[in-house]
Amino acid sequence: MKIDVLTLFPEFMDRGLHTSILGRACNNGLLDVNIVNIRDFSDDKNGRVDDYTYGGGAGMLMQPQPVYDAYMSLKKDKKCRTIYVTPQGKPFTQKDAVSLSKEEELVFLCGHYEGIDERVLDEIVTDRFSIGDYVLTGGELPALVMIDAVSRLVPGVLGNDTSAEIESFYGDLLEYPQYTRPEVWRDKKVPEVLLTGNPKSVAEYRKAKAEELTKKVRPDLYEKYELRNKEIDRLLKDKRNNIQILESLRRGTGEIIHTDPLVVYMACDDLVMVDIDAVMDVDEFMALLPDNIHSIVVSKEFGAVLRNVPGMMYSCDVYNYVYTENVHRKIKNKDIRKLDESFADYVGNKYALGGYDYAVERLKAGVVYGIFVDDEIAGFVGTHGEGSIGMLYVDGKYRRRGLAADLEGFMFNRDLEAGRTPYGQVVLGNEASMKLQDKMGVYGGDKVLTWLHM
Repeated sequence: MKIDVLTLFPEFMDRGLHTSILGRACNNGLLDVNIVNIRDFSDDKNGRVDDYTYGGGAGMLMQPQPVYDAYMSLKKDKKCRTIYVTPQGKPFTQKDAVSLSKEEELVFLCGHYEGIDERVLDEIVTDRFSIGDYVLTGGELPALVMIDAVSRLVPGVLGNDTSAEIESFYGDLLEYPQYTRPEVWRDKKVPEVLLTGNPKSVAEYRKAKAEELTKKVRPDLYEKYELRNKEIDRLLKDKRNNIQILESLRRGTGEIIHTDPLVVYMACDDLVMVDIDAVMDVDEFMALLPDNIHSIVVSKEFGAVLRNVPGMMYSCDVYNYVYTENVHRKIKNKDIRKLDESFADYVGNKYALGGYDYAVERLKAGVVYGIFVDDEIAGFVGTHGEGSIGMLYVDGKYRRRGLAADLEGFMFNRDLEAGRTPYGQVVLGNEASMKLQDKMGVYGGDKVLTWLHM
């Protein structure tokens, strides 16, 4: 990810962005940070960038010309997400961090004094965010906070990407208290359950403590958590047809933005999913959609209505398939490896449904795995942004050897190990894939879902 920062204090940002985990990510090429001094673009011989405000009032305001010229020096071929950090912005949340982490480039604009002339903000800014209801001396600290929150979600930055999925604010619960050695410190002992080595007991304890802490400290989050659990219980009654929504709520990646009917938003994939039995007013539904929405999954009936909306594009119809057994699959061919971008041509040219660019995106996310025979790649499988298993492909000369079952079984095992329910979606008419699911004991829903894009 490339990050540009427009600031009056480049040395402040340089120290913050080249220390600890962020510094290591920069050194490893995972982050490309470019810091631009706005003062370098002043047309005043003394480097002045501020002036009095029209209409009177205390304090000085940053002028538009230096800010605009600093931005234009970046020479962007297209307008990328440009974030102005300001107390007047919308509250920055984990959902926003997830959304921004998918961008290839971000620009952060740091204001000072009483802010920046509104005219240049209207010209270059796409997002305005605040980190809290208080005022700081400048935008550098808030920008560092947002960059840290976004960067840690970039694959490889944390080293163990799964750690980003289990911390505070995922699943609307604060993180449970944690302990390390020594076992006893100042007469305070580590809770006994954490010493038992029983994963189930530990998980139950941590969940209870997370619920207790959230209810006490953040009752607003706890209310969302209770609503989430209520909807999960309801969706379980029709698990196969609503598995994509059910798993997004279970995994903490989906946010409920409407109830009755249920509408869930996944920032990680700019995706909105609607309860399979729901048909709602089109104008009401469109008003719910967040900015930058890319995909929509609805029932076939509601999809037929939405296809008439200007700018809405039909993609495909699918059935859900769910692996309901909590049993690991046996893998015959164990030479299965995570694929990197060096396999972009192979995966991109063979995965027809998503296209080349989408295949590269999933490779960058680190969720595509290849199966090898005599050290030659024979096929691959991956995980889509919303969590479903897909992208399954085996080269013609390697078919009828059980490689497709091995690839799919490998992904089932990964989900089971992470406590997730493995599921996928099969496009209507793909008889070969349907036969494979039946063979593997993966059961399909009986209702058709429609994928749409905007």
